[in-house]
Amino acid sequence: MEFEAYLDALASSAPTPGGGSAATLVGALAAALCAMVARISLTSPKLASVHEEAAAIAADADDLRRRFVELRPIDEAAFQAVVAAQAMPRATDAEKAVRRDALQAALVGAAEAPLESAQLARDAFVLTARTAELHNANLMSDVDCARHFARAAFDASAANVEVNHRYITDEATVQQQRDRLAALSREARESESRATAVIDGR
Repeated sequence: MEFEAYLDALASSAPTPGGGSAATLVGALAAALCAMVARISLTSPKLASVHEEAAAIAADADDLRRRFVELRPIDEAAFQAVVAAQAMPRATDAEKAVRRDALQAALVGAAEAPLESAQLARDAFVLTARTAELHNANLMSDVDCARHFARAAFDASAANVEVNHRYITDEATVQQQRDRLAALSREARESESRATAVIDGR
């Protein structure tokens, strides 16, 4: 989907794409900015000592951007499954039971997709820190933008995990996902702080 068409779809009354889908786009922007900084750094003789790392960052950023893009339709499909389950008939006890089971399964999937996005956003923070450590002072504002995009992607993804937890009745599944999200949050903060130290020092 072209960018303008995507924005039109996002602005429409359709339930998807929504916030989870948009979070993957924001994360992809963080990765793309890191790739840009790395590739421009490769052209600078003054940064010859970090050219090998810059090339590695560019490759890793392209891969991360691809993973964000691939996750977007998965997130959208996960929420569509919730919408479909909510629309199932519930006139009889049997229908209610089938609908309840389908809805619970869909809600777990709808929390799992943004949890994957949060993991990718954690990776975006790692990438942002590595990019900052190239010390390309002329592009540090772009690295700073990548850091902010990574934070937005992580927080939006986490919000989408948590909202589904309100309706999931399997407490063990909720706790498992919460534990994973908490671990990702800690790791993200560590890499964010690493990036911030370089960006602020410039």
